[in-house]
Amino acid sequence: MDALPKRVSAAEELHELLATDLEISDFVNELARVAADEMSKRFPVLCGITLDRQRRAAVAGSSSERARQLDEIQAGFDEGPCLASQASQTAILVRDVDEETRWPDYMVTVREQGLRSILAVPLDLADTAKAAMNFYATDARAFEDEEVAIAERFAVLISRAMRVALRIARHTEAAEHRRLAMESRTSIDVAVGIIMAHNNCSQDEAFEVLANVSSNRNIKLGQLATDLVASIGQPTPTTVFEE
Repeated sequence: MDALPKRVSAAEELHELLATDLEISDFVNELARVAADEMSKRFPVLCGITLDRQRRAAVAGSSSERARQLDEIQAGFDEGPCLASQASQTAILVRDVDEETRWPDYMVTVREQGLRSILAVPLDLADTAKAAMNFYATDARAFEDEEVAIAERFAVLISRAMRVALRIARHTEAAEHRRLAMESRTSIDVAVGIIMAHNNCSQDEAFEVLANVSSNRNIKLGQLATDLVASIGQPTPTTVFEE
């Protein structure tokens, strides 16, 4: 009889995720799925992860569409276990929503959604972002001290994985910004050359003409340069990047 395949540990799954080429939003979704599986020992558990990156749009990951909806409800109230967990940097437990007195308005909606237990655990991402994991269950007291301890230990692994992923994302975004800036610079240089040839003027004078038109028309300099090049029937200038 063939042996049953060995179950991949959560730590191994996280390691494999880091080796994949995923967008940060897809990566957070996968983290939420792994976390939900890890917590679904006694009862089925859903997981949502909220990630608020500095000067960037918030990213939300979820183990399922239902988990995403539940996170959106909590965000809509601008209160609840998630925000409390982020603020206090401690786990926030709602053993039974029928007995919970905190966040009364939010709890009314939670009961209507058929939830009975909620657990929020903060993620330690240093100063790069604020994040927390939200676990939801339809069973009362699905999360007791043992589950809280498991979630807190697992949060350490999730935090490490997210730190690496965010570091990769920052480098990728910075490289993309540099690429776009260089491509814009190429279009501007070509447009300046066109103006120099047409007006028989210097490079500085041609750039001043382009900048004045950009300001007067309220059009970004790079876009104006691209439009000027296109107006003489030429394709958008490209920049050659060496690997």
